[in-house]
Amino acid sequence: GPKAVEGALTVPDCVVEVYATVKAADEYADLLADAPQVWLVEDRAMETLSDSVSPAGVVAVCRFLDVELADVLAGSPRLVSICADVRDPGNAGTVIRTSDAAGAAAVILAGNSVDPYNPKTVRATVGSLFHLPIVRVDDPAQAVAALQQAGLTVLAADGGGEDDLFTTDLEPATAWLFGNEAWGLPDELAAVADRRVSIPIHGRAESLNLATAAAVCLYASARAQR
Repeated sequence: GPKAVEGALTVPDCVVEVYATVKAADEYADLLADAPQVWLVEDRAMETLSDSVSPAGVVAVCRFLDVELADVLAGSPRLVSICADVRDPGNAGTVIRTSDAAGAAAVILAGNSVDPYNPKTVRATVGSLFHLPIVRVDDPAQAVAALQQAGLTVLAADGGGEDDLFTTDLEPATAWLFGNEAWGLPDELAAVADRRVSIPIHGRAESLNLATAAAVCLYASARAQR
């Protein structure tokens, strides 16, 4: 899609080539002017290149963007998101997009989290996949330990947390730890965080979904740090 391709084209040497229908090439001519190579294809071919029901007519082939956690920590980040076993591509993409909007320095996809290059994840980021570093690590607990050693306070977003989001000091450099959509954070993982923080529920809703909770937490930190 044009938004994702636009984002990819802002990263040096990320885009290898672009495939576009004749109609899309005309509609997005200014965008495609920055592409290193553009191939025109028929609508039928475009349908095989994209998994969306109604392809936008533009597909870019890109290099992987993975960044090492050590490289992120070398930049003294102030705000980081950690997704532990977040498996839904829409949720992961939305957390990446929200992290970008809130000014986070990176997103860490840990454990059995979804592939950031899953087409649905890419679309859900609306280009934000290309705006901030994406780190993939096998062990969420190791990621937490590395962030703590680098001086960040790791806060576990936990509905049963003992600390209230709106009374917690969020000004220091912070990494938010978000768990799986269905079962949240395992106790053993939440226990290695510095604090467990809950979002107050003032109405009758039992909880917030992952993407909404991440947005509330990240923007609370963004406000405190700014």
